[in-house]
Amino acid sequence: MAKKTAKKKDTSRQIAQNKKARHDYFIEETFEAGLSLEGWEIKSIRAGKVNIKESYVLLKNNEAYLFGAQITPLITASSHSVHDPLRLRKLLMHRRELDRLMGQVDRGGYTVVPLDMHWSKNGKVKCEIGLAKGKKLHDKRATEKEREWNRDKQRIMKMTR
Repeated sequence: MAKKTAKKKDTSRQIAQNKKARHDYFIEETFEAGLSLEGWEIKSIRAGKVNIKESYVLLKNNEAYLFGAQITPLITASSHSVHDPLRLRKLLMHRRELDRLMGQVDRGGYTVVPLDMHWSKNGKVKCEIGLAKGKKLHDKRATEKEREWNRDKQRIMKMTR
């Protein structure tokens, strides 16, 4: 019998990841959205000067915006235009997805957070966002306890082989 290989996420396409989101929230559903960016932002993203840890998705006027994502301009960026590292960036999504997100946020008490930023196959920047519900402190402790138990279980299984 052939062994099943676990699917690994392609980390070469990954730009930034928000590990704090999975720690603070239960992620119910994920969506992929394009980003409306300026030229200097693409250059900064290629240089790896992006941070999405403290960011979230703002839904207003039937549109979605990435709020709080920091893209630091390069030193070599032109000085004749204003570079705001924390500006609102529009998320490009289908109308059905936006309506679903807005309904869940309004009625269900959910929030929308960015999970990671990555390159698509055709060279565009995409943002994976998640429909999330907040965790309480005891939920965070239970998750960490379960993670440690799984790690110990794998260690025990490896030693018995």
